[in-house]
Amino acid sequence: MTLQQAQADVDNWIKTVGVRYFSELTNLGILMEEVGELSRIMVRKYGEQSFKANESDREPGDEMADVLWVLICLANQTGVDLTAALEKNFEKKTNRDKDRHVQNKKL
Repeated sequence: MTLQQAQADVDNWIKTVGVRYFSELTNLGILMEEVGELSRIMVRKYGEQSFKANESDREPGDEMADVLWVLICLANQTGVDLTAALEKNFEKKTNRDKDRHVQNKKL
């Protein structure tokens, strides 16, 4: 699935199953909640904290998909073409960082 297809599929789902988009501000809050849920799993799976008994089966991929879903909703609502935005971001990072990481002794 391409980003373009994902944006179209989410839009179709929202309009046929979800009734309508939540407001942009509500979706921003939901995005922060989803990032927090992803963070909770990551710090327990890869960090020093441990899972509680009832949460050990949670997978980062599901939470990442939730983050992506809400991000796609926000992109659709604000007229952002995520494919074009990501391509532009690659160009920005390449131009800005082409020597920076290679010269970083910490890496």
